[in-house]
Amino acid sequence: MPMFYTKKGDKGKSKIGKNFVSKDSLILDVLGELDELNSLIGLVKNIVKKYKKELNEIQENLFIIQAQIAWLIYPKFKQPELKKEKIEEIEKKIEEIEKRIKPVKGFIIPGKEINSAWLHYLRAVTRRIERKIVSLNKRYKLQKNILEYINRLSSYLYSLARKIVYDKKLKEDQPKYL
Repeated sequence: MPMFYTKKGDKGKSKIGKNFVSKDSLILDVLGELDELNSLIGLVKNIVKKYKKELNEIQENLFIIQAQIAWLIYPKFKQPELKKEKIEEIEKKIEEIEKRIKPVKGFIIPGKEINSAWLHYLRAVTRRIERKIVSLNKRYKLQKNILEYINRLSSYLYSLARKIVYDKKLKEDQPKYL
């Protein structure tokens, strides 16, 4: 029966297929960041229950992105494709929200409402991952849809956070720079 550990230690390397990759590799760093985001979405979808279905779809798309990035290390499996339609779906959702809520000039202070705050946290984590994926893309030409999807995802999470505040008829706070 397989165990969660080998009792041998891994000497700072992860085994992927037959390859051993240093745990400080940029590829593993990005995969770990995506895993963190996916786990965080798992938490948030159980708090922000109204959007559980949408958040679950995002998790599915993140698994496709993780598989595409893992393919850089282990190209023996068939690489799944993140279809352009996934980006278009998110863009459509953002546009629907923007029709109801006017864009704001300047920054918003997250935390006006608990569900909105969780979505802002997801947005911030997504932006961090986007920066790392940009670095990864400089070394390895990733599929164009990965960068576009992650970029739109953070915009979608931002608009969803704002929508929750709007739907509760609350006024978002903006920094006063005192």
